Amino acid sequence: MAQAKREEGKKVNSNINVTPMVDVMLVLLIIFMVVTPMLNHSVNVELPKVTASTVMENASKEDAINVSVTRDGKTFLNADQVSIADLGVKVADLLSKKTNPGDDKSVYLHADSRANYGKVMDTIDGVRVAGVSQLNLLTDINQTN
Repeated sequence: MAQAKREEGKKVNSNINVTPMVDVMLVLLIIFMVVTPMLNHSVNVELPKVTASTVMENASKEDAINVSVTRDGKTFLNADQVSIADLGVKVADLLSKKTNPGDDKSVYLHADSRANYGKVMDTIDGVRVAGVSQLNLLTDINQTN
């Protein structure tokens, strides 16, 4: 009796197995989905509550100039801590980078509701040194319905 030989071992498999790549990509996607909300580039302050306010959508844009005063008196320009003495120069530098006529040259002030009033006024004076004509004070809407 003749024995049948299998020639399958000699064949070359030219198919690409993408399953491991898909597994790695899904893991990376999940990691980025979890980490992205943690990347907060702003300073957390508790804004004063008001009953009537105007919505300022430009304050949340990426190129907006945001100045924040925390309750412990620290001053931040966007997400970087600055001294009040340097604030005017740095705000003027950011304003000079906006050269297009359509650019928003406003400065948005986020002051914590429990911040020292004198620190907030010093910050406003520091911003005014930069020649800012439009300073917007941001508040939170009081929703006591």
